Amino acid sequence: MAGAFPTSQGFTAINFKSNTPTLTTETVSGISFRRQISSQRWEFTLSLPPMTRAEFAPVYAFMIKQKGSKESFTVVAPEISSTRGTEDGTVLVNGSHTAGDTTIDIDGLNSGLKAGDLIKFASHQKVYMVIDDANADSNGEATITIEPPLRENLANDEAITYNNVPITVRAVNDIQEFQLGNDPVYRIEIDVVEDLN
Repeated sequence: MAGAFPTSQGFTAINFKSNTPTLTTETVSGISFRRQISSQRWEFTLSLPPMTRAEFAPVYAFMIKQKGSKESFTVVAPEISSTRGTEDGTVLVNGSHTAGDTTIDIDGLNSGLKAGDLIKFASHQKVYMVIDDANADSNGEATITIEPPLRENLANDEAITYNNVPITVRAVNDIQEFQLGNDPVYRIEIDVVEDLN
């Protein structure tokens, strides 16, 4: 892993996608058979604002350091990487859970998590999405429903990150290009995919 993406310039846009590869076969009579053939991954395009050479050089140097799509790095995507709710507690897994589970018991909640929130478990590289609102009961506990299903087992009391969730990614392309106009202003967009290795 080669560090965290330099975000001092911020982003002008993020094109965020969920990719769940599915094999579909359709018969002559119109019946279709569908089977998921690979794990879900987050993919996105990072669009950076126009930059001066001094602002651009560290960003491009960081991408060159990634050696195309070989190395992975983390990105904290603004806006979507933090909860939509008002949760501010230390949220933990309540009990153990096995790979394949989509409902996770949690505790340590002050308010709750919202559908669409991204979360990350301490022992996992994968980032998951909460797909239904989960409000804390009087004991600070709730059950969250996530997608995709757990890739790995969870232990009791594992910490859950729900604000500034770092997504481990790699570049989609081995070629990293930028545009330089007559301004002289540098422009770059970077396509990345979640790295599950």
